[in-house]
Amino acid sequence: MSVPTYRERLQVEGAALAVLGGLGSAGLLVFVDESTRLPGNTIGQLAAVAVLLAVFGPRFVGRWLDGAHPVLAGTDPGSGEPTPLWHLPLVVLVLTVPIGLVAGWDAGLRVTAGCLLVGVAQALPLARLVARREREQGVVYVRLPGSRLGKGTKLGAIPAGR
Repeated sequence: MSVPTYRERLQVEGAALAVLGGLGSAGLLVFVDESTRLPGNTIGQLAAVAVLLAVFGPRFVGRWLDGAHPVLAGTDPGSGEPTPLWHLPLVVLVLTVPIGLVAGWDAGLRVTAGCLLVGVAQALPLARLVARREREQGVVYVRLPGSRLGKGTKLGAIPAGR
C-alpha cells in the first residue's frame, strides 16, 4: 500500500514524539536548574496525563475506528500522508518555550515529558488497539482528508489484502 496506514502513522509519529519529548526533558533536567522545581507538582501532573491517556486515548481511537468509512477496492483513499517528522520538533518547541518562559522551566519540563507520554501512548497501546481491530475486522485503516486537531481523525477502512 502506497499510503501509510493509520497504525504506521501512530507508531512512527508516536515514536518520534516520544524521542523528542525525552530529549527535551533530558536537556532541561541537565542544563536548566529551574526545571527541577516543584517535583511533586510535575509528578502529579504527569500522572494525570498518563491516566487521561489511558482512559481517553482508547475511547477516541475506538470512536474513530468505529466511524471509519469503507474505501472500495481500486479507489484512492485520499491523503494518508503522515505529519512530516520535521514538524514534531517545532510542536515540542512551540509548546515548551513559551510555557517555560512564562510559567517557569519546571512547567516546560511537564510539557516535554507530556510529549514523551503522548508519543509512547500513540506508538504502543494505541497502535496495538488499531492492529487488533484491523485483524478482527479484516481491514486496514488509513487517515482520510479532513482530519484536524480538535475535530478528530477521519479514517477509511480498506479491505485487507488490497
